Amino acid sequence: MEVWALVMFAALFVLLLVGFPVAFTLGAVALGFGSIFLGLDFFNLLPLRIWGIMTNFTLLAVPLFVFMGVILEKSGIAEELLETMGRLFGRVRGGLAISVVAVGALLAATTGVVGASVVTMAVIALPAMLKHGYAPTLASGTIAASGTLGQIIPPSIILILLGDVIGVPVGQLFVAAAIPGMMLVFSYMAYIAFIAWRYPELAPAIKANPNDGHLGIQVIKSLLPPLALVLAVLGSIFFGIASPTESAAVGALGAIILALIRGRLNLANLQQALQQTTRLTSMVFLILIGATAFGLVFVGMGGDNLIFELFDGLPGGKWSFLIISMLLIFVLGFFLDFIEICFIVVPIIAPIAIHMGLDPLWFALLIALNLQTSFLTPPFGFSLFYLKASAPSLELTTIYRGVIPFIVIQVVVLGILIGFPEVALWLPGLME
Repeated sequence: MEVWALVMFAALFVLLLVGFPVAFTLGAVALGFGSIFLGLDFFNLLPLRIWGIMTNFTLLAVPLFVFMGVILEKSGIAEELLETMGRLFGRVRGGLAISVVAVGALLAATTGVVGASVVTMAVIALPAMLKHGYAPTLASGTIAASGTLGQIIPPSIILILLGDVIGVPVGQLFVAAAIPGMMLVFSYMAYIAFIAWRYPELAPAIKANPNDGHLGIQVIKSLLPPLALVLAVLGSIFFGIASPTESAAVGALGAIILALIRGRLNLANLQQALQQTTRLTSMVFLILIGATAFGLVFVGMGGDNLIFELFDGLPGGKWSFLIISMLLIFVLGFFLDFIEICFIVVPIIAPIAIHMGLDPLWFALLIALNLQTSFLTPPFGFSLFYLKASAPSLELTTIYRGVIPFIVIQVVVLGILIGFPEVALWLPGLME
């Protein structure tokens, strides 16, 4: 029966690659194999698990953070930030690209919605970068990579989901992700600065604007609202004032207040924000319910024991397991969405990692950083599709070439965290 559990796993991936809907494919495969090998009575356990998902207080943060991000997207904060930061940094070589990374980091810490960040920066920053002589590969790679920072910089939806799946406190995971997120931001900036110094024609400076006399005031006005929201959301978690779910509610209220102050909160925008939030949240929870059914059958058929025996017999112990699991997630990221990997693969390998003595907080962070690359790796990287849809004039091959250096940077940062776990763990330890 354990071998048939692996057959079920293989059948699932074949059906997903063919293009069947994820949530329903998970449920159908689980129901089919479970009925044959375990009987229909086995599924009496499933309603209790689904009830546990729907009453999970931690997962309530998902719709709240999504709503916060959508409201901020419609408030115009991103556009003002990009324009102001571009004028601030544009006068140095590569400054326009560096400003895109800085805005991407700020959007990640406020919106956390990858699609919204990539599309906003593609529409506003890409034409300016190309107009001023930036290489299309550098411009497209910078925008795509900066838009994915919302996957690792808290508050991140994937961190909430991973915390729930692995059993790690989401607040600690947010704190642990802060330093790796900043490492990525500064690594991107360092790479852009090096390219601009080595090949000035790829990232030229922009002539000073005569209207920049009041630039300092504009920078303060643009930065203050998102920074205040970041402080309200993340500060309340870091200092133990609120749980991640409570801070998500604070963030949603703060986003509404900012949109109201800027005169962007009307009934149409609010309705669109609620609809987008409902659609995305429904998708996440439908996949989670399907993955719960699949995991229940997989464990019932003994698939988890078989996989544990396979990894347990590897030479090198936990380090071999860690490297193989990271490679597996990286390769799957070429073909599957991060939510699918989080709900299908992670529940299988996480118990093995904990049994082998790996720190679950560290392991969850490594997975989050690894999953971020799935947004950039062709052929199915979501950021690549968002960018192509927003900038039809760009060739897909140009976008692919542009993101390769940033994928390499992400892999290097992942290697640093594997080699030096204390980089990620010392801040949560200090918090405790």
